[in-house]
Amino acid sequence: MKRDEQEAQRLVDTYSDLILRLSYTYLKSTQDGEDICQTVLLKLLTGDEVFDSPEHEKAWVIRATANACKDELRAFRRRAVPLEEAAEAAAPEVARSDVLDAVMELPGKYREAIYLFYYEGYSTREIAALTGRSEAAVSAHLSRGRKKLRAMLGGNEYEQAN
Repeated sequence: MKRDEQEAQRLVDTYSDLILRLSYTYLKSTQDGEDICQTVLLKLLTGDEVFDSPEHEKAWVIRATANACKDELRAFRRRAVPLEEAAEAAAPEVARSDVLDAVMELPGKYREAIYLFYYEGYSTREIAALTGRSEAAVSAHLSRGRKKLRAMLGGNEYEQAN
């Protein structure tokens, strides 16, 4: 039992921030991201996956997180209710920046590629493997995403001001 607790703590320490950040890029909700985090960590802890290396484990976590988020988005469309029926609850404040706001406004495929490239440090080849897309598609998503971000943030004026 002690070994399982240590493994659970290792997984939480290693992956919870990654899962939460990636989930937030998809779902734009801290609470939904926390639910996805719990789901992915439980799946990792209780599953029988065998990983060749820490990189393989991390890639699995990223893929499982992306898939769980996509499942959540599909499920949300089926269970959506009118706004009047939703409970009045204040959303927690999330640290914001112009760049993060702009990234969150990008279409999903651009947002995913930019997040994995800039925030997680993956190469286009690695992103292609993680997302099931070709390297050319990932490169195109990065290029188009950068172009959209540049336009949203005011191009060179923003880069010089910051």
